[in-house]
Amino acid sequence: MCGIVGMIGRETVAADLLSGLVAIQHRGQDAAGMATYDGRFHISKRAGIAETLRAHLHGLPGASGVGHVRYPTVGGGGEQDAQPFIHTAPFGIALAHNGNTVNYAQLKEELWVRHRRLLNSECDAELLLSVLAEELSRRTETGFSVDALFEAIGALAERVNGSYSAVALIADHGMVAFRDPRGIKPLVWGRRADGAVAFASESVVLDTLGFSAEGDIAPGEAMFAPAADPTAVVRRRVVPETKQRLCIFEFVYFARPDSVIDGISVYEARLRLGERLGRRCKSLDVDVVVPVPDTARAAALSLANAVGKPYREGLIKNRYIGRTFIMPHEAKRRTSVRLKLNPIRGELAGRHVMLVDDSIVRGNTSRAIVELVRTAGASRVSFAVCSPPLRHPCLYGIDMQTRNEFIARSRTEKDVARLIGADELVYQRLDDLVAAVRGSSSVDFCTACFDGDYPTHVDRETMEMIEAQRRTACQLPLPGT
Repeated sequence: MCGIVGMIGRETVAADLLSGLVAIQHRGQDAAGMATYDGRFHISKRAGIAETLRAHLHGLPGASGVGHVRYPTVGGGGEQDAQPFIHTAPFGIALAHNGNTVNYAQLKEELWVRHRRLLNSECDAELLLSVLAEELSRRTETGFSVDALFEAIGALAERVNGSYSAVALIADHGMVAFRDPRGIKPLVWGRRADGAVAFASESVVLDTLGFSAEGDIAPGEAMFAPAADPTAVVRRRVVPETKQRLCIFEFVYFARPDSVIDGISVYEARLRLGERLGRRCKSLDVDVVVPVPDTARAAALSLANAVGKPYREGLIKNRYIGRTFIMPHEAKRRTSVRLKLNPIRGELAGRHVMLVDDSIVRGNTSRAIVELVRTAGASRVSFAVCSPPLRHPCLYGIDMQTRNEFIARSRTEKDVARLIGADELVYQRLDDLVAAVRGSSSVDFCTACFDGDYPTHVDRETMEMIEAQRRTACQLPLPGT
């Protein structure tokens, strides 16, 4: 799960690209990068957060560019796997992407065997760019055309199994954004009064940069903004229509609450999650409802209203500690919890506290939080979870790709409660999760991490290969250990 921004206009875009990346910093804090174009490509990629790029903006001239914040799911992360990536042929292409390629290993081998094309990183964005460059080369021997570009993206969709929302800058021609056939990852676009066009992972980028949001790029759709007049956008469905399967974890945890994805307000979805979860918690005689900041705040507020108990900010977050879930190594996640949260003892001491969190993956963070609340004097601790038990690896861009990571994989609610040190545990039901997020929309979701229903073909051999790669990259234990 990463964040992407693309922008094309008439003025230098580097500063705006950086502001856009800061707006979606929550989507990745491992590395950041930008590529701009002014007759040649200029690129800067750094390990760490987007602000590390600020000192290098002077070296990024040009009226068009793409940017990226990285959260590694393929590769070990760091500067060597940072995006964007650049191909010099055909035409010159700079690409950034959000998602995960399920058949990465197979495609990597295919590119080498068929074309002796060497990938110089372990990032699947480089692979996606290589496939796009190959397909576009076949169709543009007599020159660039938008039709050829859309055909190339359609051919890419037939070869790439997985999730992707991508933005690519094609030298001297324009910028293209495209989304996988099932729309697993979000992608929005907008226009600005100065004639600029932008594409981004979340609508909050458009708000930040003063763009008018024009909507979402549809699943299986590509949109091209020509360099001569970016506002004269051309859009086309490049693959046959299939059932959308938008990642539901965007609403549970990943996206900012002030974003709107495929017409659904993230904030309002979280309010509905808390309301539905509250119906399952009414029998618990708690004294106070406390969110685990930040993503559970909206849900905890509506849950408190549903059960008729006071809502209190009992845990204060240190805003200078990054999101622990997207830290790539378990040891760092554990160390960061105590630095990240500090209790307000007067709100917790002597009370039956209901903690509300968005999800429980590995359980280590939840265990540390329960212990923190008990140490602050809580007489009893209940734990309410806005999502159902996570039991299946995500293969589409959330870093929970190995089966033995899930504390709930073969355990009951009581088992999980005991392991995290809570007196009671209440999970959201899957049907309530889907109904709450969907609201009045007609969007369908990927819920594979909860029910194992993967929207693309996944065989056991591929799943085991991905698990092995992530265990090595993140120093995870072997299954059963």
